[in-house]
Amino acid sequence: MPSNLPLSSKDALTTLAKSYGITSWNELTKFVRNLPYGRNKNRTDFGLVLSEKRGGCSSKHAFLKSMADLNKIPNISLVLGMYRMNVSNTPKIGTELTKNGIDYIPEAHCYLKINDIRNDLTTKESEFKNIEKDLIQEIDIQPEQVVDFNVAYHKAFIKNWLKTTNSKFNFEQIWFIREKCIKNLTP
Repeated sequence: MPSNLPLSSKDALTTLAKSYGITSWNELTKFVRNLPYGRNKNRTDFGLVLSEKRGGCSSKHAFLKSMADLNKIPNISLVLGMYRMNVSNTPKIGTELTKNGIDYIPEAHCYLKINDIRNDLTTKESEFKNIEKDLIQEIDIQPEQVVDFNVAYHKAFIKNWLKTTNSKFNFEQIWFIREKCIKNLTP
């Protein structure tokens, strides 16, 4: 992690963080990491991570990257990675894959690279090493890309995967199974 740099910007997101008593980068990352997993009501409002006290991998990491940019915290990249989601690397997805005879589904996962080291701050239990060996592809993105680009990229990736693997499932079936898996992740 970068040294414990202060949050010094006067923007709305930083002001919101300070209203929670968060004054430094390290305090911010610890606070966000300790928030529970859960989708926010509006994907475009990164401040909801704090006000709703939850977030998914996309919203939490996009919020953190935005805060890093606003506060001139160096060497922080937002990454969209595609990995082979299965019960071994994401046990809380439950039995949806095995019930349907599927080994894995390509899943989009956002995380940060801090000084070129991958950091998964989705939850206090999240560790990048859990999915590292199943990583298929990764690209750097900007925070606003988690809103539409992230989903479109993920869907296109799955459609291509279905074609190349000659799967017995169509896209709608796989996406439905995937959504059930994601729902199981939410406490």
